[in-house]
Amino acid sequence: MTPTPHNTASPADFAKTVLMPGDPLRAKFIAENFLTDAKLVNNVRGIQGYMGFYKGTRVSVMASGMGMPSMAIYSHELFNFYDVDNIIRIGTAGGIADDIELRDVVAAMSACTNSNFEAQYSLPGRYAPTASFKLLKTAVDVAADLGIEMKVGSIYSSDTFYDDTHDLSAWQKMHNVLATEMEAAALYMEAARAGKNALAICTISDCPLKNQFLDAEARQTSFTQMMEIALGTAVELDREAD
Repeated sequence: MTPTPHNTASPADFAKTVLMPGDPLRAKFIAENFLTDAKLVNNVRGIQGYMGFYKGTRVSVMASGMGMPSMAIYSHELFNFYDVDNIIRIGTAGGIADDIELRDVVAAMSACTNSNFEAQYSLPGRYAPTASFKLLKTAVDVAADLGIEMKVGSIYSSDTFYDDTHDLSAWQKMHNVLATEMEAAALYMEAARAGKNALAICTISDCPLKNQFLDAEARQTSFTQMMEIALGTAVELDREAD
């Protein structure tokens, strides 16, 4: 079913690996600063999608918008209608572990969540959203080759940003829950349901329990390390597929 109500591109317009920032302007930044021959293939609702090349490898980048419902729409369509095999979320997160600092890069091995997203599957228990090991291992190796310290552990995907009952200190006490964001759990469930691969790599934009925050411009344009890791991962995945 292409095009979809949210994507006017054709299946041929997307590479097998798609980098997915939340912010459309971050997608534009990556296309303009990292890709060659970048082409805008979708701009429905301002959710910009591009196809281009990175070090000779065909790579796509497309925004997801904010929150799990938005991420679920775009990732579902890419996995199921556009024949995309791998989605790497590159977003921002709030650091909650004691040893997490501003600008740290975090890879989400798993995603705890307060979302009811999994209810649609009518499972006889609770599903544990996890990254694809293939993508995680590749990203860890790429980060090491780049000399970038990337911390790996659980994150917390929340349905709410402003929440009267939100208590991040409870998650801080849980072993190896590094950060909080709003998209990874749905992405991991969509990938699992489609039999595809997903990974979330996030840069720490704020540490709410320490009252530390970066401004919007920094969030949009300066988090290049996670972009380099994700792009390098796309290159390695393409080599393995040959």
